Amino acid sequence: MLRLVSMNEGRRAVTVLALRTGAAGQVPPARLNQPAKETRMSTLTFKMAAALCALGVLALSATVATEVRAQAPTVDPAATKILQRMTDYLGSLKQFSVRTQNTLEDVLDSGQRVDSDVSASVIVSRPNKLRAERKGDLIDQIFYYDGKTLTLYNPSDKVYATEPAPATIEGVLDYARESLGLTVPVADLVYRNAFPLLMQDVTFAAVVGKAVIGGVKCDHLVFSRPGVDFQVWVADAGQPLPRKYVVTDTGTPARLSITTVMSDWNVAPAVADARFTFMPPQGAKKITFMPLETSSGPRR
Repeated sequence: MLRLVSMNEGRRAVTVLALRTGAAGQVPPARLNQPAKETRMSTLTFKMAAALCALGVLALSATVATEVRAQAPTVDPAATKILQRMTDYLGSLKQFSVRTQNTLEDVLDSGQRVDSDVSASVIVSRPNKLRAERKGDLIDQIFYYDGKTLTLYNPSDKVYATEPAPATIEGVLDYARESLGLTVPVADLVYRNAFPLLMQDVTFAAVVGKAVIGGVKCDHLVFSRPGVDFQVWVADAGQPLPRKYVVTDTGTPARLSITTVMSDWNVAPAVADARFTFMPPQGAKKITFMPLETSSGPRR
């Protein structure tokens, strides 16, 4: 039986296909869009906090990092104020759409660092509709949520899986991550209560300075929490929209990062409800999600 499986590699969800031959034997799962040389990539070792699963980080320049880190650990109210202004604004939006470009760092078994890239488009209609389309080295999928069901469709293989879903976007994001190992691009920004999620256990916050991202002048902020540094660039005039988001795993020597650059924000898109409902194309095959494996067995 074919099943759509969500594998959680160091808390980074990767969706795979597995062919189960029955109780007598199993065929190892094969990744969607699996590279020709499977062994070229080592397992990612990100230790992302749950609210930051879909995001990533670039390191500060040596000069800026030295200046910021030289200070005693502190939380600058100016940085938290800008972050809260951004999250409050996003949380107030009834609808929005955004395009993202995500770069995921990895390390080869031979020691070289390599990057994988994923392009995505996200449409949100609160309180209970979401669509995310992703294309990249490791993934080619469309995520549908219409307030009743969650569907993941892989156009390349013409397979899809559908599950009953909670009644809110926040609920479906939690369910998708915790039960299926799925994350949505910029998921932590989609939560209405994003600010306390981002600030949980933060021990350091600072305004690094100004920067220009995609032609937009931004405030560059940096935050630290145990095991994770994250940065965000927020437009400093007009709508306080995030333009870049970066998360670094500081708990390992490699300090691997995920970087998300956001563009084409639309805070009032004209989107029909039909965009959030999956209609199986001709020839598409329905399969099932495989639950995450835990120490106590499968979790649903």
